[in-house]
Amino acid sequence: MAPSCWFFLALWLPLVLVVVAAVQQVEAGCSGLAKRCGNLTISDPLWVRNNFAERACGSSDFEVTCFNNTPVLRSSMPTGFGFGIVDISYEERRLHVADGGKLYLLQARNSCGIQIWNTSAKLGVPFSICAGHLNLILYNCTEKGAAAATARRDRELVRTRMRCGNDNVVFARVGGRYYDETRDYGGYPMEGCDTSAVPVMGSSSGKTNASDYEQLIADGFLLTWGPPPAPSPLPTPTPAPPPPPPPPGKLASQIIF
Repeated sequence: MAPSCWFFLALWLPLVLVVVAAVQQVEAGCSGLAKRCGNLTISDPLWVRNNFAERACGSSDFEVTCFNNTPVLRSSMPTGFGFGIVDISYEERRLHVADGGKLYLLQARNSCGIQIWNTSAKLGVPFSICAGHLNLILYNCTEKGAAAATARRDRELVRTRMRCGNDNVVFARVGGRYYDETRDYGGYPMEGCDTSAVPVMGSSSGKTNASDYEQLIADGFLLTWGPPPAPSPLPTPTPAPPPPPPPPGKLASQIIF
């Protein structure tokens, strides 16, 4: 073989191997892309992407970012904080997570301009909050609403450290069983306050107090995801229509000859 052919082969073979490996990786989906983040392994259906230059290998609802060795499940809202993943059970299709937005509010010196969303509003379609959680209800109150809340002398209502200067004050209350944003708040709304709900697992002692709101938020809650959708059935091939019959004259001539 001529030297130029050997040179071409030396350049061409690595490119072929790279293309074959890429095709195999795409065909494997996310199952061949398990990654470690902190002490957790992120694998199918979850997948890791740390910047938009990286190739997506699964549904955006299952996208995870590794931030400071902590896996973070993305929020369904483009500007929303995601959910820090504490633990994963792939067999039970279950995640133990904490709402990153609420954790940020606990640390922020000033929450001005930060909208407090219902936790369920930020979840992707495949996920649902496990039954049995309690409602931690947060009230983001104007100055007038805060004064009215204070005047109620409600022992179950706790003033939190979250605030917006002297304009807004956030209160917390433990409600009943958790439900999502499509329901009312069971008699809990207050005038002059925006209301949002966070699922919490409650206290191991059996008595949950709103004064423990920081620990309740940090302890997080449990999510489950549904089974993967069944593959779509292959379309039934449509039989080709029969060819039109030939003209009589042509048919006769064919028979004669």
